[in-house]
Formats: sequence, structure tokens, C-alpha cells
Amino acid sequence: MRSLIIFPLLATLTHGVSAQGSDLDLLRHVDPMIGTQRMGHVYPGATAPFGMVQLSPDTDTIPYAVDGKYNPAVYSTCSGYQYDDSTIVGFSHTHFSGTGHSDLGDILLMPTTGPLQMNPGTAAAPQSGFRSVFHHKNEKAVPGKYEVLLEDHGIKAELTATTRVGMHRYTFPRKETGRVILDLVHGIYNHADKNVWTFVRVENDTLVTGYRQTNGWGRTRTVYFAIAFDKLITDYGQQPDQRTTEYRGFWRKFDQTKDFPEMAGKQLRAWFNFDITVGEELLVKVALSSVSTEGALKNMQTEVPHWDFDRVVGETRDTWRKELSRIHIESKRPEVLTNFYTAMYHACLSPTVYMDVDGRYRGLDQNIHTAEGFTNYTTFSLWDTYRALHPLFNIIQRERSSDFINSMLAHYDQSAQHMLPIWSHHANENWCMIGYHAVSVIADAHVKGIRGFDAKHALDACAATARHRSFEGLGDYIDLGYVPEDRSGASVSKTLEYAYDDRCIQKMAFRLGNKALELEFAMRCGLSDRLFDHSTGFMRPRLADGSFLKEFDPLDTHQKGFIEGNAWNYGLYVPHEPGELVRLMGGPERFGVHLDSLFTMELPDKYFEHTEDITRDGIMGNYVHGNEPSHHVPYLYNYSDRPWMTGKRVRDVLDIMYKPKPDGLSGNDDCGQMSAWYIFSALGFYPMEPGSERYELGAPVVERARIPLANGTTFTVVAERQGPRNVYVQQVSLNGQRLDRTYITHAELMAGGTLTFRMGARPPEH
Repeated sequence: MRSLIIFPLLATLTHGVSAQGSDLDLLRHVDPMIGTQRMGHVYPGATAPFGMVQLSPDTDTIPYAVDGKYNPAVYSTCSGYQYDDSTIVGFSHTHFSGTGHSDLGDILLMPTTGPLQMNPGTAAAPQSGFRSVFHHKNEKAVPGKYEVLLEDHGIKAELTATTRVGMHRYTFPRKETGRVILDLVHGIYNHADKNVWTFVRVENDTLVTGYRQTNGWGRTRTVYFAIAFDKLITDYGQQPDQRTTEYRGFWRKFDQTKDFPEMAGKQLRAWFNFDITVGEELLVKVALSSVSTEGALKNMQTEVPHWDFDRVVGETRDTWRKELSRIHIESKRPEVLTNFYTAMYHACLSPTVYMDVDGRYRGLDQNIHTAEGFTNYTTFSLWDTYRALHPLFNIIQRERSSDFINSMLAHYDQSAQHMLPIWSHHANENWCMIGYHAVSVIADAHVKGIRGFDAKHALDACAATARHRSFEGLGDYIDLGYVPEDRSGASVSKTLEYAYDDRCIQKMAFRLGNKALELEFAMRCGLSDRLFDHSTGFMRPRLADGSFLKEFDPLDTHQKGFIEGNAWNYGLYVPHEPGELVRLMGGPERFGVHLDSLFTMELPDKYFEHTEDITRDGIMGNYVHGNEPSHHVPYLYNYSDRPWMTGKRVRDVLDIMYKPKPDGLSGNDDCGQMSAWYIFSALGFYPMEPGSERYELGAPVVERARIPLANGTTFTVVAERQGPRNVYVQQVSLNGQRLDRTYITHAELMAGGTLTFRMGARPPEH
């Protein structure tokens, strides 16, 4: 064994903001446990804003499949953590926040005492393995820190993190051998063949390096790591891969089970022992890289060159304080403060940084690239986040918005399909969900003045993506004007989303003076009556011969033509042509009646009982807030004969669908989209059509809000006569001038000033 490695301390550190005044109070309003139960799928662990390391407890080992068939129980642990679980199997370093499918759960560590156990056991019999029982009374989660008592081992575990490094502090209960299990078998949505290969190398008495390559949602994903301990390893070993292989090589001449410094296999677990005295702490640092173990070690040396756990906690809390202070709200209702700042917290969990401190990262082509002039990001859940999360960033995270788009353009440049990302993570495109909504993100950033990316190259990338005829019915859509259901499923959903994305391209082409592209995509994006069935009053699937699909029930979420929605909800997905939608549905009055029916009718369970992403707690009448395609719908009242109902419906959703408790989210947070909807709606306006300058007006739930803007101005929202019963907007003024419209523009917002709502208990008189 060799000597203890010690990294030099940095002489000084620059804190993000002062820990004084109202900024300090914002942290107290964040509850990372919100959304950890049922469909929320949020992880409660320790991370820095947009961090590559997202360190959190994993509470079970539910497999993706049983007897070769999908196991629905796995859906409950998409984030790795489920509030109702009673055991913890360890702490892994990568997680998704609120996704309806999953991956990750990399590099799991579990501190233990007592006899060596090299399997996790089961939730029913935790004593059969290294997992431990825990109780929520002995658990605490705040921005930048998580702690829990592992009761079976008597170990207090504390976690914190920087952008690329997770730090653990384990306090052992008595003098004995302390042990840390490194589980490279573990993963989220695990299956028998998920691990392609794993490797561990014991460099010296305190340093371990290695990598894990997996085939999951991302089918060629590689994570390198470096693990440093602040105490000497006394001895170590591994549980060899028990699966037989045809070729065994000559490694069998060694005893690889103990004190052998190279470990490799598809299913690898290792253990490391330490001499521990009563109440002694063991500190562990884990750094990640997509490039190499050398890159992981450099990340560690740069971000955490010391062993001061509390210092990392303080620095990360300062970083969180800076992000939360981008919007200041006032409310007399504690639940509003908690919901709002927890939503702000969730909105800063992804996208995630995906490059080393030297700018190097693994690209979509699996080669190593260097980000020149931008920070490279991953985790783009674009079917969800284009709606509100990215528009929110275009107000409060403008520099990051530029980085996000440069990251998407790098993805495009490296893509074998020459397409922008659809749903991408960790140097992989997983092709999840429909549409090509990177187009929306780029167009929204461009119209809202985000600079720092090549706009002409971005427009070319948008057009190339939208012309990819082999992608999910796009060829037929280009030729016929719609996607035929008998050639590509979810045809109505696809057609409507393609049309919206094409309008984004048309508008961006207009702004850049590209007449040819403007005309091409203007021809593609018009709604007309391609899918509207006048006999039923709904969007309805068509076949390639032009006829409507015969079997049709507008309430059913299981039927052909739609994905994660029904005709009542998806039929209203025309955010770029609301006026045309109103015309098709018979005018403003009939449209208002239709919207009222959507919110007040009953949707029986049979219509969604087999749709995994839609549950009763996310439904209001027949309006499905727990899933994203309907998020703009309350704001469509602005185009009816009863625009005051916009505020009423928005306030109902805010109060019913968001609660400050573990089951407080009505659906998956979906990488921040559910939370971004809350943030905008609580402030009183919403980007119904990203790619345009307009924000539809609703009804704020706050008394007052201030948004300090990057240009030095401040935009203020004031709600006069605010109260739980005063849910109808009586009058809106901007800088003292009464508005006779139901929207404001981005230019008006960025100019600063005050948007004032006068609230009341009844609809305004007309």
C-alpha cells in the first residue's frame, strides 16, 4: 500500500452572494422532499444547481423486467427514491428529476458495519443484505445537503456536492471495522444486461478509480469516476462476477477476491475496510467525468481540493441562494412560499453540466470534444421543458440559455442523423417522445434576444431536423399535411406538435430574412382543418386514404392517435393559432362552453387506468394537468367570450395541484416543467406560445414579486386585494396604464416596470 494523497488547499474562495438579508430566508422555503412520493419522482439528495453530480439515496432495487416482461412497479422509483419505501440500499451519484422513464443511479456507495454482506438484500428482509432501514424522522434534506440515519448499521450519513464532485461524511457508532461497499451492479431501471462493463483500479491507500459502461435508456453511456477517502484503506476485495463466459483468460492465476488492485466484470461489487474509532467520521469524495479517470481526478482536485465537508455545504448553499434570489416573492400564505421556492429549486436541477473543468466532454459520436466558449450541458427532456422551463431560463438564466443552445448545436453537429436533440442525456439520444422541440427552444431564445450562438447555423439545424423524412411520420406529414395513423402511431399528437414546431421555424426564418425557409414552413404549419372532424368537434386520426379512423372516443387516453392524452386535451394543442382553433370550434362563446366542460366534466377511471403517466391526482374534471400537453389550456380562455376564467382556472390549478408535501405534485416534475408552470402562473403570466414574444395573462397567487433582470432593470408584479377567494382579475395595468389586452410582451417585461393586477371575488362586470 502507498501513501495518503493530500490535495493542496485553495487560498481563497469567492462566494456567490452574501449570506445576509432576505436572500438567506429563501433557503428556508425550499423543501426537497416535495414530489418524492408517487408520481413526483423527484430525488431529495445533494446537488449544486445544474450539477453533473446529483447525489441521492436509492431506496430499492426493483428490476426493469420480471420474467422478460416490463415490471410496472419500477415506475415508482424513476428517481431512485420513493418516499413510501423504508430502506436505503446506498447513495448513487446520478439521477433524473421527475422523469416518466429512467436510467442512471451510477456509482453507488453504502457504508456498513458488522459481517461482510455483498448483496443488497430485499426490502422485506433488509437484514439479508447491506441495505438499511431508515425513518423520515431521522432524515433531513435542504438545498446542498442531505442526511439520514442508517439504523441497521447505526451510521449517520451526510451528503453534499459541487458541480462535479459528491462528498460523503459517515459517522460510525462504535469502534470496529468500518466498511464502504462500492456497488457497480446497481442502477435505476436495471436489467440483466444493462452493464456492458465495469472496472475498478485501486491506485493507492486512499484513491480508487474506474468506470461503468451501460446499455439502458442511453445505450452507449460511460461514466468514469475517482473516489478518495480521508483514511487509509486497511484491506479491500470484490465479489467476482459469477456469470460464466466462454473465454476466461489467464487472470485465474491470481486470487482476485482480496487485495488485488484491478477489478473488472459486468456485475462488480467491491468493499473497502477502514479502522474506525468510536464516533469517528469517514470522509469520501467521488468525482465524475465522461472523458477519463484522469478527468474525474482533475475535477476533484479543482472543485474540492480539501476535506472540509461543512465548507462544501456552505459554498453550495451560497450557490443555491444565488439561483433562488433570481425571483423574490411576497406572500402571506406559507404554502405559497414553499411551493414557489421549491419549484425554483426543481427548475435548477436540469439540464445538467456535462463536461470536465477543462471543457472536455464525450460527444454524441463517442469522441472526446472540447467546448469552446460555452459550457456543455446534457439532460434535455425537450417534449416537456420547451413549454415553460426554457422560456423561464430566457428571463432569469439568459447566459445559460445560450449554453443550452450551443450544446444542442454540438449535438446536431455530432449526430449521425443530422438532427437536433429530441431527448438526450450523457452523450446519447434516447429518442423518447415526439416532436422536434429543440426548434422551439432555439426560436424562443432568438426572439427573446439570447445571443452567443450562431443563429443562421441554428436555423439551418432546425430546418434539417424538420425535413428528416424517416423520423416518425415526417415524410407523410410533409406530403399529405398530416401524419396518417395507419402508417405512424400517435398521429394526431405528432401532427399538431410538428405544426407548432414548424411555426417556430417560420418565425425565426422571417426574423433572419430567409424568405425561402419562411415560405416553406409557412406552408407546413397552418392548421386549417386537416385533422378537425366537424361531425364530432374534435381532432381525430386520419388514415393515409384521407378517411377518419372509425373507432374513436374523445375521452379515451388509450386509443390510437394520441400519446399521453385524449382528444379533449390534445385537440386543444394549437398554441400558435388559437384564433383559428376558436373558429373551427364555432366561435368564442362555444369555445368557452367547451373549455368549461373540460374542467367540470367527470373522466371515469376506465379512460386512463392503463396510461402510466396519467393518474387521478393529476386530473381536474377532464383537464389533465399532471401531463404536459395540457399546460397551456387554462390560458386559452383568453380567446373565449369569458377571459376572466383564465385567472380562475389557473388559481384552481395552483391551489389544487401543488401542495407542500411529499405527494404534492400532481404528476412527474419532468425535469422542471411542472415547476416552471407553477413559477410563471404564480407570477400571473405564461408563455403559451414559446417562439413568440407573448405571455398570456392569468392571475397571480403572490402579493408581490420582483424579477431583477440582467440588463439592470427590475420587473415587478403586484396583486392588489390578493386573497384565497379573490381569484378573478378585475383589471390589469402596466406602469399605471390600463391594459385592454390579455397579454404582455417580452420587450415590455425586459424594459422593467410594474404589472399590477386588481383581484376580486366575482368576475368583472362588462
